[in-house]
Amino acid sequence: MTVRPILRWPDPRLRKAAEPVEDVTDEIRAHWQDMIDTMEAMPGVGLAAPQIGVMLRLAVVDASNERGEVVRMANPEILHASVQDREHDEASPCLPGVHATISRPRAVTVRFLNAAGETEERDFVHLWATSVQHQIDHLNGMLFVDRLSKTKRDMLIRRARKVAR
Repeated sequence: MTVRPILRWPDPRLRKAAEPVEDVTDEIRAHWQDMIDTMEAMPGVGLAAPQIGVMLRLAVVDASNERGEVVRMANPEILHASVQDREHDEASPCLPGVHATISRPRAVTVRFLNAAGETEERDFVHLWATSVQHQIDHLNGMLFVDRLSKTKRDMLIRRARKVAR
């Protein structure tokens, strides 16, 4: 399909909640394929549709070692999160050149519409869980820097501005 351009902060679409998906159609499947192609070209372990300017609640995640185990999700929602957290160094192509250690639940149970249009519940752990949560943040108009203190967030945003020039 197509590698799509990534929206860069401060594009206002990155701060808007994405719209729910009613049905999994060929158009939705085409968006997923573009997202997978874009994710692989970055390279990354996940991508949310708003990152490529598609304001729908769509995400793809592939945190497998060998790649090729991508999970396509429409309307993902976290049903349960573990009380044990896991720290991971996160970044986003929307804020190039910056990264930060973020603490998130180590495991999550997520309900979503899968590629067949069926409701699925799946448990994700470790990097998979981190990536799913990161993508859901994007679908809600949040960036990983929003999980940091104001001082740290402002510092990273200043750095991202310098990188973007």
